[in-house]
Amino acid sequence: MAGAVVLLRGINVGGHRRVPMAELREVARSLGLNDPRTYVASGNLVFGTDIRPEDVASALERAIEHRFGFPVDVIARSAADWRAYVDSNPFPEAARAMPKWVWMFLSKKPPREQAMEELADAAPGLRVERAGDAIWIHMPDGASKAMLRIKWDRVIGSPSTSRNWRTVETIGRMLEENQIG
Repeated sequence: MAGAVVLLRGINVGGHRRVPMAELREVARSLGLNDPRTYVASGNLVFGTDIRPEDVASALERAIEHRFGFPVDVIARSAADWRAYVDSNPFPEAARAMPKWVWMFLSKKPPREQAMEELADAAPGLRVERAGDAIWIHMPDGASKAMLRIKWDRVIGSPSTSRNWRTVETIGRMLEENQIG
């Protein structure tokens, strides 16, 4: 059985679009996902499965909308993909020194070719790198108002979500601890 990771986008923010993690694990089990585990309330789910990640994402989107009454974009990756993200972080020194200011963005589809240039133009002072299908951002001065104004989905080209380095690393450890994937 292979491991996989799903990231839910835009849940549990400011008391809106509430998806309790215990209920998310129940939904995952109802779809046949093995040993689903969550990390923090932002919708990070690790599990074992033989189902392709994109098929898991579609099934979870349908099940979440049925259970909670609103649509949620689900971005899924294999355990092998996740290990590659951890290994390809282009800002390892910054991640060690300021893990909450190094973010990885993932999207449903590969990022548009113009995304990197547009992101660099939209928020000067950010360090922006692409590694595979992930876009990495280092904010040396912390989050800026420019970051909040960026229309991420438009720039990247499909629904996207981000996680800071601590979360990326913790999800990687969760996969290793259970030897998933």
